[in-house]
Amino acid sequence: MNAAPPAGPRDPNLPVPRAGLPPLAASPRPVRPPGPSVRTATRGQRITLVLSLLAAALFLLWLFSNILTPFVLAACIAYFLDPVAARLSRLGVPRGLGALLLITTIMALALLALLLLYPLIISQVGTLLARLPSYIAGVGSAMQEAVQALEQRFGPEVLDTRLRDLAVSQIGAILSFLGTAATRLIGGGYALFSVFTLVVVTPVVGFYLLRDWPSIMLRIERWLPRRYAATLRQLARDTDRVLSAWLRGQLLCCALLAVYYAIGLSAVGLELGLIVGLTSGLLSFIPYVGSMTGLGTALLLAVGQFGTWSGIGMVAAVFVTGQVVEGYIIYPRLLGDRVELHAVWVIFALFAGGVAFGFLGVLLAVPMAAAIGVLARYWLRRYLESPLYLDPPRTGE
Repeated sequence: MNAAPPAGPRDPNLPVPRAGLPPLAASPRPVRPPGPSVRTATRGQRITLVLSLLAAALFLLWLFSNILTPFVLAACIAYFLDPVAARLSRLGVPRGLGALLLITTIMALALLALLLLYPLIISQVGTLLARLPSYIAGVGSAMQEAVQALEQRFGPEVLDTRLRDLAVSQIGAILSFLGTAATRLIGGGYALFSVFTLVVVTPVVGFYLLRDWPSIMLRIERWLPRRYAATLRQLARDTDRVLSAWLRGQLLCCALLAVYYAIGLSAVGLELGLIVGLTSGLLSFIPYVGSMTGLGTALLLAVGQFGTWSGIGMVAAVFVTGQVVEGYIIYPRLLGDRVELHAVWVIFALFAGGVAFGFLGVLLAVPMAAAIGVLARYWLRRYLESPLYLDPPRTGE
């Protein structure tokens, strides 16, 4: 009986022989038709794309800055009302109907507030114009008495007489300028918002943006580059969390403070308490600026109107109480620890936006500040996890 030939190395392309059956012949591998090669974007192309988009956005913002205000304001309204519209949609209300109801409600409330407050504001403007000379005289006399008291305490060589007269006259000039500027601003408010913009353009654009907000966000998400889509979505969620917490909480805080200051200053007898209180509450959108500006203005008016320490103390007590309520009750309950925007960063962003693009820049300042803050924290985390930071120091030989 012949011995079987020695088994050599088996070809991996041949199929495994089945028991009792002859081995199958090796079948050739299917040949795929050549397809188009997938191109990979280089780092330079990515950087060029990002810089080009930023340059185009800044150019368009500069080019159309005069007409963008109603559209940006409508986008802010749609962003603010989107959670309410989403909740109505979950309750079965169609998105378009819910958007229409919300925009109509906002416009009705604004119109009602305008109808109620406009006569009061106009009457207070008249009071300001009529009492401005007496306010200036009262503040000047109070300042002169204070300077004379300092002169008697420290001697005439510390405070010169000409310097005292100059300070008193400059205080009067500053008060006159502020009063005239305030009346012009209130009387010429159409320079900031035209009636057509407020009544027609902003509500219409806000309605369409609020109705189509989910589809707009979905469309933008589909345009994201696939390689960085997950990272960009996470950055967008972080920005939305920070911005929504700060914006909605700060707006509610401003509204509550405006009502409190207006009622409190009017209750203590300040003749221009309504205007000063509303302005102080609205300016509280800028951290610490609104309260400090309102306090200084109210104290000057109290000096000119009352001329006594009791009246000045009551006005100061209103603002001190407001700051305590804001710092320990309103701010922790409405904003809490969700806000990651530092007050200095917000103040800088608001002033920088206002200087660059006026009121349009103020509207865009907080969203841009929130986005830049989220990006800065993201890159800081990347840096702290990178070898650039974790590389151990060299040990000397």
